[in-house]
Amino acid sequence: MPFSSPTDEQAQGPCPRGLYVVATPIGNLEDITFRAIRILSQVDLIAAEDTRHTARLLSRYEIRTPLVSCHEHNEVDRVPELIRKIEAGAAVAVVSDAGTPSVSDPGYRLVRAAAASDLNIYPIPGVTAAMTALSASGLPTDTFVFFGFVPKKEGKRKELLRSAAAESRTMVFYESPRRIVGLLDSLLEMMGDRPAVLAREMTKIHEEFIRGSLSTIRRIMDERQAVKGECTLLVGGKKIEESEISTKDLREILRHELARPEGRVSHLSKKISKQYGLPRKKVYDMALALKRAADTEKDADR
Repeated sequence: MPFSSPTDEQAQGPCPRGLYVVATPIGNLEDITFRAIRILSQVDLIAAEDTRHTARLLSRYEIRTPLVSCHEHNEVDRVPELIRKIEAGAAVAVVSDAGTPSVSDPGYRLVRAAAASDLNIYPIPGVTAAMTALSASGLPTDTFVFFGFVPKKEGKRKELLRSAAAESRTMVFYESPRRIVGLLDSLLEMMGDRPAVLAREMTKIHEEFIRGSLSTIRRIMDERQAVKGECTLLVGGKKIEESEISTKDLREILRHELARPEGRVSHLSKKISKQYGLPRKKVYDMALALKRAADTEKDADR
């Protein structure tokens, strides 16, 4: 089935049948988009993580669309019911308590079921905590990795963080205020002291960004009687020394990247040199030599 998207001409009429994945504010209710307000007003039904929470948002914008709950405890039964409604012609929106559904929030199973049933899925983009924190963190943003919520059990959490210790990209974690100190302790144990930023209560009155090292943030948390508000923690990637990657390995990495359709020498040189902490000129010269050799080999085969 070809994908179709609601157009401006459809803005005043009912929404076409399908699943609408609608991002909602993470704190400040003014962060909702005009399109999200329209879609929530025009769909037949809204599936919400917490109907009481979403009802407050709908009341603010005088939206009277019926609500039904869809959360981790009732998804197994609720998802087939919602899919049947869409198949029968309904337009259904799914929202979480804050941010974008299915990104560390309920909604993934519903989206997966809609895709499996070949139903149209319309993303209505908006705010996410990860992007909000990353944009104001001051840590490298050209490449990053999103971990979301780490496992609650200490053994599994440490296993994940141990494998992530070699990661050179900025890392983004979600954590509850009750467990943020434990996450900081595990990170310090598994990764050592790294540059980090803790974002708390983003877009709200008591918004706070704590910048420094993991140990600095840990000390600040220890000085407080309590930590409030969902936390987004960003951790700097490992600084890889030049000696940690051999010339042979570098050559293989460059060969692989150059073989890709978008493999341009200048772009790759910048990307690889930053990722592995290597002098850009060294990477550029090697990439250029490999490209010339590959081009010569192609010409000889003609």
